[in-house]
Amino acid sequence: MGHYYSEEPGTPLKTKTIEVCLRGQCFRFITASGVFSFGKLDRGTELLIENMVLDDDWRVLDLGCGYGAIGIVASRFVDYVVMTDVNRRAIKIARKNLKINGVRNAEVRWGSLYEPVRGEKFDAIITNPPVHAGKEVLREIVINAPRHLNDGGLLQLVIKTKQGA
Repeated sequence: MGHYYSEEPGTPLKTKTIEVCLRGQCFRFITASGVFSFGKLDRGTELLIENMVLDDDWRVLDLGCGYGAIGIVASRFVDYVVMTDVNRRAIKIARKNLKINGVRNAEVRWGSLYEPVRGEKFDAIITNPPVHAGKEVLREIVINAPRHLNDGGLLQLVIKTKQGA
């Protein structure tokens, strides 16, 4: 059975729509089985969204976007967002969520980690990384971030520890 950080999750497709208010605005998201945080907004993602550093002229990368909460919220506050994920189901759901939320300044791309944005730079890379994928994936996210960040750019992430997010 595939995990949410695999290309093809092995679970049968189930969906659930949630409504959440973040950073003073309300959003509707379709969530799906086999995609991280089915049926709810994960506490770490909420913490990251509420504390993201954003600027209106920024170009942002939502790395490992899942159903798209981080990128869609960020799109209300920045110039442009690129959302990526290795999970094909997540890509389909995130694209639907762009439409549901009327987002026109973002796109969703399929691929592993930085592959879909090879040669591109951003003002911020924002991620709730798949910690269950292992330390090597987390290491790759951090080590390769500088080559995808503009001067002064920020890598913003949240990691769940034994003490919490």
